[in-house]
Amino acid sequence: MARKKKQSAGVAGDGWLVTFGDLVTLLLTFFVLLLSMSSMDKSVVTKITFFADDLGQMSSRSAGRIPQRMKMIIQALEKPWEILDKQQRLKDMLFPDDVIPPEISRSTLMENLQVLQRPEGVALVLSDKLLFPSGGSELNPAAKQLLSVVAEVLGFMDAPINVSGYSDAVGGGSEANYLLSGERALSVLSFFLEMGVRDERFSVSGYGPHWALADNTTDLGRAQNRRVEILLKTTPWLGAYVR
Repeated sequence: MARKKKQSAGVAGDGWLVTFGDLVTLLLTFFVLLLSMSSMDKSVVTKITFFADDLGQMSSRSAGRIPQRMKMIIQALEKPWEILDKQQRLKDMLFPDDVIPPEISRSTLMENLQVLQRPEGVALVLSDKLLFPSGGSELNPAAKQLLSVVAEVLGFMDAPINVSGYSDAVGGGSEANYLLSGERALSVLSFFLEMGVRDERFSVSGYGPHWALADNTTDLGRAQNRRVEILLKTTPWLGAYVR
C-alpha cells in the first residue's frame, strides 16, 4: 500500500510539466504572431516608399550624389505651399549670376520668370521674351542655356512634368494662337528630351489665350500671358490617401 501511494504522489508531482508545456506553446504562438506582424509592416513601408517615389520625391538613384544647391532647390519645389514666401530665393538658387546668359540681364530674367503654386505642385513660368523670337517657336540660344539649368534639376527628380504653352488674346481663339502655344510647348519639351530627361514623365498642352495670368488690354499684361509653364507635379492629391 505504501508503494502505491508513493507512485501516485510522483504522478501528481509531475503535473507542472503540463502547465509549463502549455505556457511554452502560448509563448511560441505569441512570437509567431509578432513575427508575422513585423513582416506585414515591412511590406506596407515598402509600398509607401514606392508610392512616394511616384509622387516625385528625390530620386533614389541620385541619393548621396546630389549637389547641395540642387538639394535646396528640390526641397523648395517639393513644398509649394511655401513658394510665395521663397519665390525670390528659389529664383536666385536656380539662376545664379554665372549661369545667366550674357545677353539677358538679371533684371530682365527676374521680370520674365515666375514661380507659382498650383494644386498639383509648382510651375516655373517663363515669358516668350526669354525663349523665342517674336511670333516664332524655335528656342533661341539664350533660352537653351536657361532651360539646361531647369533640365538639370528635373534630372534629379522623378516628378511628372507638364509643359504648357499660352498666347495673349490678340486674335482671340484663333487656330493660330493654339498652334503657336502648342508648338512652343513642344519645343521646350523636345529640348528637355535632348538633355536626357525621361520622356514618360512628360505631358504637353497648348492652351492659346485661355488661363491668362495678366490683363490682356495692356502691353505688359499681354507680354506676361505669352508664356510657357513647366509644371512639376510634386503634390499628391488628397483623395489618393486612405485614412
